Amino acid sequence: MELAVGGGMRRSASHTSLSESDDFELTRLLSKPRINVERQRSFDDRSLSDVSHSGGYGRGGAFDGMYSPGGGLRSLVGTPASSALHSFEPHPIVGDAWEALRRSLVFFRGQPLGTVAAVDHASEEVLNYDQVFVRDFVPSALAFLMNGEPDIVRNFLLKTLLLQGWEKKVDRFKLGEGAMPASFKVMHDAKKGVETLHADFGESAIGRVAPVDSGFWWIILLRAYTKSTGDLTLAETPECQKGMRLILSLCLSEGFDTFPTLLCADGCCMIDRRMGVYGYPIEIQALFFMALRCALQMLKHDNEGKEFVEKIATRLHALSYHMRSYFWLDFQQLNDIYRYKTEEYSHTAVNKFNVIPDSIPDWLFDFMPCQGGFFIGNVSPARMDFRWFALGNMIAILSSLATPEQSAAIMDLIEERWEELIGEMPLKICYPAIENHEWRIVTGCDPKNTRWSYHNGGSWPVLLWLLTAACIKTGRPQIARRAIDLAERRLLKDGWPEYYDGKLGRYVGKQARKFQTWSIAGYLVAKMMLEDPSHLGMISLEEDRAMLKPVLKRSASWTN
Repeated sequence: MELAVGGGMRRSASHTSLSESDDFELTRLLSKPRINVERQRSFDDRSLSDVSHSGGYGRGGAFDGMYSPGGGLRSLVGTPASSALHSFEPHPIVGDAWEALRRSLVFFRGQPLGTVAAVDHASEEVLNYDQVFVRDFVPSALAFLMNGEPDIVRNFLLKTLLLQGWEKKVDRFKLGEGAMPASFKVMHDAKKGVETLHADFGESAIGRVAPVDSGFWWIILLRAYTKSTGDLTLAETPECQKGMRLILSLCLSEGFDTFPTLLCADGCCMIDRRMGVYGYPIEIQALFFMALRCALQMLKHDNEGKEFVEKIATRLHALSYHMRSYFWLDFQQLNDIYRYKTEEYSHTAVNKFNVIPDSIPDWLFDFMPCQGGFFIGNVSPARMDFRWFALGNMIAILSSLATPEQSAAIMDLIEERWEELIGEMPLKICYPAIENHEWRIVTGCDPKNTRWSYHNGGSWPVLLWLLTAACIKTGRPQIARRAIDLAERRLLKDGWPEYYDGKLGRYVGKQARKFQTWSIAGYLVAKMMLEDPSHLGMISLEEDRAMLKPVLKRSASWTN
């Protein structure tokens, strides 16, 4: 079957492919019987303190009663009840969005396998927008799960699992066994009548950077699939268990690190171009935290899994403490940093990273409200990146990396700085934009990441689903409704652009693709979650009471 995007596709530079003989394992897994689970109350996520006492993984374990439209929403206050699913009149563009999403479907040997990045027939140069990206498919997968169509998600999870097992090389260097692809493409040989897959693990990417986030998104999506369908058999398969362990092996290996955070190169996540996010970017740390918590629920406590469970529990304690203590910024903490002494040498040092107070950018003093806060972009020796990054902060809320107080403070910030972070099209991927000399140094004069464009302060509609999920979890659905109303005024009329440019997000991006799949899917997921908040359970984790509380207090408790 031909790819939905039709002609004009260019062959991937990757030499990694899947032939018919390699597909036996997928067929075998797809043929396994699946179970149906009646709708019950949702489970409470296992506390880390219970890990050592667990009796193993089974019907009485973490996934017991997983399929539940009304569970896991204890933090919802004043949001629509799940019984109100049919009380909302659908917006006229919802039907168009579903049609556009279905046009992006990719089929492999007759089975739906994913969605391409964009179906922009007006663009002469396809580049890699005709490929299925792991991170891009997540909102599409959630839309199909929420619509009762889980088969495509199951197919995607299994196929990418097989791709993980391939040998991966960039030039003459071999990547880690657990690395997941950034993307893959269905290739059609009309003469032979054969379909094959070609995967890109970073060897064709801009800058040749492997996607650190792909494996995390895969684990998060596997949990979402299980939570939505109640099908425990997929996560229990030896193949999925091994896939999770391989991903975790890359992240939990011991080395020279003195921090529990992951050290990453620039361009290793959604911001896949040079933007100064090298080091310990908030997006990767939040996804890492969430993937660890999801894996903790799904790993079996057998001989192979038990060691990983223990490592995860230890890492989560250290990671939550580190992030909540050193990445968190509110009015009081900003004032403390402003007064830091430097060159402190002892275990009692307050300025642990030797940050120079003069490095605090001028814009931050006016941007930071008295009530509100956020996780800053990066923390490393003598360096703090004080920029706001939306994805990392939204995932911090959904994964409960942020405490309830910190989650509320992030929402306070969005409300207080609506013009800056939302503007006329939600949501700024980062704030503020870098420009002039700083832009030349940080981006290397990147013509695509000019100020208030693309990754450099551009507005990305796909982030609407993450904002909506965070709003529902924190009991602020009115913020999501307001943002969705803004998006509905423009998205269909503008052809579902990839991103918007300008300080307020007023203009369609100068190089934005039209009919960008994750812009479409992000809107649909946001709409469905707001109409039926029970969907939040598949992508949200409750706070673990065993986690260490942060040392620093949020600014809401600060009084003049």
